[in-house]
Order: sequence, then structure tokens, then C-alpha cells
Amino acid sequence: MNIGQQRGATERSQVRRAELIATGRKLFADTSYDALSMDDIAKHAGVAKGLIYYYFKSKRGYYLAIVEDSVAELVARAGNDADLPNAERVRRTIDGYLHYAEHHRAAYRTIVTGGVGSDAEVLAIRDAVREELVATIAEGAYGHRALPQVARLALVGWLSSVEGITLEWIGGLGGADVVGQQPERAELGALLVRQLRATLTVIEEFVPECPAPPAPEGPFGQRDDLAPVTGSP
Repeated sequence: MNIGQQRGATERSQVRRAELIATGRKLFADTSYDALSMDDIAKHAGVAKGLIYYYFKSKRGYYLAIVEDSVAELVARAGNDADLPNAERVRRTIDGYLHYAEHHRAAYRTIVTGGVGSDAEVLAIRDAVREELVATIAEGAYGHRALPQVARLALVGWLSSVEGITLEWIGGLGGADVVGQQPERAELGALLVRQLRATLTVIEEFVPECPAPPAPEGPFGQRDDLAPVTGSP
């Protein structure tokens, strides 16, 4: 086999693996991990069961590959637009995060809650994505990813609240005393931006070397944070 043939075989292999992951994401979106057997997965994918073992070794390996693929998409969507001004980048990061949760609800729940039971490897993946998102927000707010511990803890606390709010939002549930419709993504994003601005202001009080970015200029002052958050539709 020459180099061209090897490259073609590798590309076909990558495409096949990606197709299997895409199938798995759809299956696990509607069915619990324990309810799906490898025979079920192979039937839905239209392949021999051995092919799934070839690429992923086991059902658990297949599931972890699906989670990692979901995480990579979430981080990529949240962390794009690096060339934008810092304030706009923060807005886009939050909007990208909410966009992913809105359109990949099962995958988002898996990432945030840790997946199957208390799966240590899935929890490790979740912790890694949290660190990456905190670093992305820090870079957007301060222009650098490294943070003093107090500042990091404050942003981790904010992100934890974002996770809880987002889970509630995509669940579409409310108590008996809740009235009105669920907020649109832009409105929720604006709320989270305002909460982040408050967090950054508190961080500055404790860590002067991490000054909060200036409030948006213009006639609306801080209320400008409530303007619709731009981002990919």
C-alpha cells in the first residue's frame, strides 16, 4: 500500500469512527446507557458489532468517546471568536455555551452531571471542561488565562450557577408558582452576562490585580448588558 492509499484508508477510518460517534450521540440522547446493548447500537448504526469493538474496545469506551466528542464541541463553540474585543468575546462565549445546551440537551446533561452514575472518567472530563471554560472566561475578561486562586474560585462559583440555571432552562420545568414563558436564549445570556459582571466586580475588591472590565459605554450604561447577546443562530 502506497502513501496515498494509506492516507485514504486513514481518512475513511476517521470518517467511519465519526459516523459511529454521531450515531451514538443520537442513541444516548433518547435512551439510558444501561438500556442500550452493543447489539442495539450495532443495529442502529447498520454495522457489525465487531466494528464498534474495533474502534472503541468496549461499550464503555464507546460511551466515553461520545462524551469527549460532545465536550470538544461545547468547548469549541464556547471558545471561538478569539479575535473579538474582550467584552464581546465573553458575550459570544456565553451564547455559544447556551446554544450548545439548547441543541444538545442530553449531551449537556451528561457533561454537567457526570454521566452514568458516579463515573470517575466522565467526571474527570467534566472537570476538564469546567477548567477550560473558566480559563476562556478569564481570557475574555482579563486577557490572560492564569488566575489567582480567589479569582478562580469566584469564577468556578459563577460557572456552577450557570450550569444549574442552564439545566433548569433546558428542562423547561418550573414550580407551581412560576408564571410566564421560559426566557429566550438571548435574554438568558444577557442575565448571565450581568451576573458575571457582578462576579468580576467582587473579584476586583478581593484581587485588585484582576480589575473588572469597564462597563459598556453608551447611553444605557450597565443596562447595555441586557441587550440581546449576539451569536450563531
